[in-house]
Amino acid sequence: MALKIALKPQEKLIIGGAVIQNGKNRSEFVVENNVAVLREKDIMREEEATTYCSRIYFVIQLMYIDAGNIVGYHNTYWSLVKDLVGAVPSTLIHVDKISEHILKSEYYQALKSARKLIEYEREVLDRVRKPT
Repeated sequence: MALKIALKPQEKLIIGGAVIQNGKNRSEFVVENNVAVLREKDIMREEEATTYCSRIYFVIQLMYIDAGNIVGYHNTYWSLVKDLVGAVPSTLIHVDKISEHILKSEYYQALKSARKLIEYEREVLDRVRKPT
């Protein structure tokens, strides 16, 4: 099934590991084969991965766009998950959902679930920071 993508001027995306930046005009194109595609709003840069949950998102992103190094990314993922759940057991419900997708090689769905984990992390940190 083809994927139709409309890009804003200067918007970036990743297609099959290649970073592409649109020119000065809006454009539209169709991806006709099955390949990893990430829009700029979904791309996390390594320097932005500063918390456990954002590091989990980042490593899943690497799984999605760089299948050649999947074993190393899986090892990193499981190590991060073990540490996170050990420190914050309430994240297990989110981690379980993400891990199900990982085990099925559904990396885009895992990324969507990892976004929810990052939101949960923010909520937890906000509660901890608020004075009682």
